[in-house]
Amino acid sequence: QVQLVESGGGLVQAGGSLKLSCAASGNIFSFNAMGWYRQAPGKQRELVAGITNGGSTINYLDSVKGRFTISRDNAQNTVYLQMDSLKPEDTAVYHCFVDPGWGPRSWGQGTQVTVSS
Repeated sequence: QVQLVESGGGLVQAGGSLKLSCAASGNIFSFNAMGWYRQAPGKQRELVAGITNGGSTINYLDSVKGRFTISRDNAQNTVYLQMDSLKPEDTAVYHCFVDPGWGPRSWGQGTQVTVSS
């Protein structure tokens, strides 16, 4: 199973920015897809952004389009989520995931993002 370590969460004021990182054990160039989910208290988990191998396909949650950008650095085995123009409704625990293609989906431990109004 792939090990994932997330970083970059924290507390920020509305309108601010954060950049989440997710470092994977292994060569991510071989993974089918990576991305981020989030879950706020009392709400269902939702897919925020996903990117396929080579970046050929990128999907975003409608509410974050134009504000969030997902990218991957194969040399660093890391996927990033740049979050700009943050809103209080973006407050959640963000989880990185990877679909390696040769095994089950793996998840990171989660990182808290809190946006104050």
